[in-house]
Amino acid sequence: MKLENKVAIVTGASSGLGLAMAKKFLEEGAKVVFSDINEEKGQEIVSNLENAIFVKCNVTKSEEVNDLVSKAVEKFGRLDIMVNNAGTASLGTVDVLSDNDWQRVIDVNLSGVFYGVRAAAKYMKENNIKGSIISTSSILGINGFVGAISYCAAKGGVNQITRTAAMELAPCGIRVNAIAPGFISTEMTRGILEDEKTKQFLEASTPLGRIGDPEDIANAALYLASDDSKYSTGSILYVDGGWTAR
Repeated sequence: MKLENKVAIVTGASSGLGLAMAKKFLEEGAKVVFSDINEEKGQEIVSNLENAIFVKCNVTKSEEVNDLVSKAVEKFGRLDIMVNNAGTASLGTVDVLSDNDWQRVIDVNLSGVFYGVRAAAKYMKENNIKGSIISTSSILGINGFVGAISYCAAKGGVNQITRTAAMELAPCGIRVNAIAPGFISTEMTRGILEDEKTKQFLEASTPLGRIGDPEDIANAALYLASDDSKYSTGSILYVDGGWTAR
């Protein structure tokens, strides 16, 4: 198993990509802290799992992210893998998007990633752990998309956090990478994909001709979390069916 004796945190792990990644890590031998703001769902998920606990965390609060790392170490003795996956979205073009909707997306998708990278880096440096920090970006971190200006801005920032932190932490042997999914079938994208015309457009715009599955992203996360990627840092791994190759 690729993650035997490793301890991982996955935020946004009560559904979608986070849930798929956390379960994949368990299958590969890791002890996993599932984290989310949805405590009821999270506790239900881990109730029948071995080597897993749930810790409620609002990633927009830096003190809660710091506490999340502390609780992981308290329970499992160390932290090797940090996945900053919690995210949200808000639709609205630049001329109508409200201050509140803009700030909510930036707080979760950008500041939340920064807090997670910082907390994990601090722990790993202090304890000489050559760990892996992974953040969820998006193809919209480099491509514009009508009605998603806050999301695009936040994910572009995630890319730059990833590259800069990778350079800063490389001397310590800590790797920092991001996964940039294309359009994946999750709870977050359900509303978009339920519109048949939009779904057909997205499939036609994807060279592989289909919407992705959470498992596609979980496999990429496993690669970045494991020693298979031991020479990869500062990378944005696009898992998008060829969208960005157009």
